[in-house]
Amino acid sequence: MKVKKMEEQAYLDLKRGERGAIISIIAYICLSSLKLIFGYIAHSEALKADGLNNATDIIASIAVLIGLKISQRPADDDHPYGHWKSETIASLIASFIMLVVGIQVTYEAITSIFNRSSESPDLLSAWTGLFCAIVMYFVYRYNKKLAKDTNSQSVMAAAKDNLSDAWVSAGTFIGIIGTQFGLPWLDPLTAIIVGLIICKTGWEIFREASHNLTDGFDEKVIELYKATINSCFGVKGIKDIKARNYGNNVVVDIVILVNSHLDIRKAHDIATEVEQKLIAEHSVYDVHVHVEPN
Repeated sequence: MKVKKMEEQAYLDLKRGERGAIISIIAYICLSSLKLIFGYIAHSEALKADGLNNATDIIASIAVLIGLKISQRPADDDHPYGHWKSETIASLIASFIMLVVGIQVTYEAITSIFNRSSESPDLLSAWTGLFCAIVMYFVYRYNKKLAKDTNSQSVMAAAKDNLSDAWVSAGTFIGIIGTQFGLPWLDPLTAIIVGLIICKTGWEIFREASHNLTDGFDEKVIELYKATINSCFGVKGIKDIKARNYGNNVVVDIVILVNSHLDIRKAHDIATEVEQKLIAEHSVYDVHVHVEPN
């Protein structure tokens, strides 16, 4: 019954995660339009680069939204373990988009240094960047809280992207202000930094998503699981333990050692206690326990 409730909660968390993706999409559509319009009006390379970044973030957020929706599909003949990993795949796709855009923005900014005019961007572009930075920071705070509440990898990836965009817009503001003091090269330089930040964020999301898809798992969390298992009455040791992520869920496989003189029923009770403790104390989605005599 408890496992069933956890499964229902996991699906509800995915549904809640959709709100974060939708809010990001709306914010990016509005801010991208604002930055691109004022970037061209005010002749700001940094603001245009920032707007292009947000335009591609729309695509990345849509990918996250689709991943969250597919993850909610129940298990079927082709996917007996469910579609949970679709959420992680969506994060991976989002990282690819960000890396491509980051490289493009960096290249165009470097090119603009050699082809630029001596004209400084209008101060209006600076205030546009500052306003967008404030908006994206609040979107980040919302998505970060939502990601922690739902334990969602893709929503956390979206939150990291939101924070990156907030810093990028703040940097755009600083760069444009600098041009008002006779440093016109500072604006395209800021655009280069924008591109590098995009690449860095994309790489971090790619690394985490690929780590989860290849069944990588945090060793420190494994040690916490071991401590909980060893505290269970009747457990004499742990022969093997493995854990993997299925989207925002964790599945653990354990081989425990028990007294060789125990009957099957008592050994089963010990295994059940191990399962229940891991679920209760660490919110593990599913636990498979194999018992061996010692």
